[in-house]
Amino acid sequence: MSVDTQQIAGVLIIGLFLAIPLIIGLASARRSTGSANDYFVQGRAMGSIAVFFTVTATWWSAFAFLGSNASFYLDGPLFWTALLWNVFFGLMYFWVGKRVWFHGKRGDYITARDFFVDLFGSSKLATFIAIVLLLFTLPHLQIQLTGGAHLMDVASGGLIPFWLGGLLFYVVIIIYVWAGGVRAIAWTDVFYGVTIFLGLIAAGIFVVGEVGGMGTMFDEIQQVQPDRLVLGDGIWMTWITMFLITPLGALMGPQMWTRMYATKSARLFDLMPFLVGLIAIAYMGSMLVGNSATILQPDIEDADQVLPVVLLEYAPLLLALAVIAAGAGAAMSTANSQVHAMAASYTVDFHDRLIQKNLPERKRVWVGRWAILVFSAIAYVMTLYIPGLLVTIGLVAFGGLAQVIVPTVGALFWKRASVVGATAGLIVGVTALAVFTLFPSWTPGPFAQGGVELLALLLNIIVFVVVSPFTKPRNTSLLLKIRRRHHDFARERWDSLDADETAAQNSMSGSDGTSGIAASREAADI
Repeated sequence: MSVDTQQIAGVLIIGLFLAIPLIIGLASARRSTGSANDYFVQGRAMGSIAVFFTVTATWWSAFAFLGSNASFYLDGPLFWTALLWNVFFGLMYFWVGKRVWFHGKRGDYITARDFFVDLFGSSKLATFIAIVLLLFTLPHLQIQLTGGAHLMDVASGGLIPFWLGGLLFYVVIIIYVWAGGVRAIAWTDVFYGVTIFLGLIAAGIFVVGEVGGMGTMFDEIQQVQPDRLVLGDGIWMTWITMFLITPLGALMGPQMWTRMYATKSARLFDLMPFLVGLIAIAYMGSMLVGNSATILQPDIEDADQVLPVVLLEYAPLLLALAVIAAGAGAAMSTANSQVHAMAASYTVDFHDRLIQKNLPERKRVWVGRWAILVFSAIAYVMTLYIPGLLVTIGLVAFGGLAQVIVPTVGALFWKRASVVGATAGLIVGVTALAVFTLFPSWTPGPFAQGGVELLALLLNIIVFVVVSPFTKPRNTSLLLKIRRRHHDFARERWDSLDADETAAQNSMSGSDGTSGIAASREAADI
C-alpha cells in the first residue's frame, strides 16, 4: 500500500514520544544503587518535583485522557464529576497517604502487604489484600495498553497496527523500568505529566474553534441534542459512584502505595490536594473535544477513539499527532507504575516468602525485573483478547481496588478494627462486585443504574463495622505501638522513634541485620 505524509509523520512522532522517555529513564537509572530498597521505593528519598509529576501522571491514565473524551461524547456532563474527584483524591492522598508514609517510614515497608502485616498483625489478611490488589490492577493495566495501542494505530494511519502498538508500548516500558525501577518511572513521568496537561488543553482549544467557540458549541447542542447537556434519568447514581470509586480505587492501587513510601518528606503531601485539583483544569479540554465531536462527528462507532479521530480531521497535522502521542504517554505513565508495583508485590510478598526466602538484595531486584516481564505479557494478552470500553473496564478495576480503603482506614483510625471484620468485609465486597458485574440484572434498587461498585463498597463497610466489635481485637502491644506512632505523627516527629518501639525493633532484628518489618513479617507468618 502507498504511504502518505500523515502516516510518515505519525510514525516519526510516535517514535519520538517512545524515545524521549526511554532516554530519560535510562539516564536516571545510572543513579541506581542496585539495592531492592532503591529499585522499589528509591530509598524513600524521592523529591518534590518527581513526587508531584509521578503521582499526577500515574493518576492521569488512559482512563482519563481517552475515557474522559469518550464519556463527554456519550454521556454529556456525567464526567464533570472528575473536577470533584480530583480534589477528593488529593484530600485522601493527604489524609490517608501521609499517615501511610509515616508508618512506612517507621516500619520500612515496601508493599501494601507490609502495612497490613504491621498494623493488623495478620499475614493471612495481608496476603489476601495483596492478591485483591494484584487481581484488580491487571485489568487497569490492560486499559493502558489498550489505550496506547489504539492511539498508535490511529496516529500512524494503520502502519503501526493495534497488536504492534501494544507490543512497542510494552517493550519500551520494560526497558527503562527494568533498568531503573521507580526512579526511572518518576523522571519519565515528568515528561508524561507536562505533555498530558498541555495536550488535552491544546486539543480542546483547536477542536472547539471548528464549531465557532464554546458558546456556539453549546447553542448547537441545545438545538440538535439537548439531552447531552443534562444528566439523564438514573445517571445520578453513576455520578456518585464515579466520584467516590475512581479516586479511592486509584489511591489504593499498589502503584500509589509505592509513591507514598518513596516520598522523602511529609511536607510534600501537604500541597497535593491543591496541585491535583489544579491539574483538573485539563478536563476542560476533554469537555470541549467530547461536546464538539457530537456536532462535528456524531457517528463515531468506537467512542474511545473520539479524540484522535476529531484531531486528525480538524486540527493541524503535527499538533494532532503530538496530542495523540501525549495520550499514549498518559497510558504509559500509569502502566509503568502499575507493572513496577505489581512486580514489587510479587517479589516481596510472595516470592521472597514462599519460594526463595531471604534473597540477597541484587537477586531480589532480578526477581522483580522478571516479574515485570511476566505481568506485562499477561496484560498484553488481555489487551488482545478482552475488549471493552475504557471507562467501563476502569470502573470495575477501581471498584475492586477501592475495597481496600476499608481495612486501611480501619487500621489507621479504629482501634476496634479486627482481622476477622476486615477479612469478612473484603470477601463480601469483592464477591458482590463480581456477582453484580457478571449478572447486572441481580443488582438491587437504584444501584442497578451504574452503582454496582458503590454497592459493593457499602456492603464491605457494613460487614466490617458490624463484625469487628464481636470478634477478637488486635493485641494490646500492637495497638500501643500504633497509638505511639499517632502521637509522634501529631507532633510531627517524623524522624524520631519512640524509645520503646526502637527497643522492640532492635529485639526483633536478627544478627544478619534483618529489619523490623522483616521480623514482623516472620512473626505474623508464625
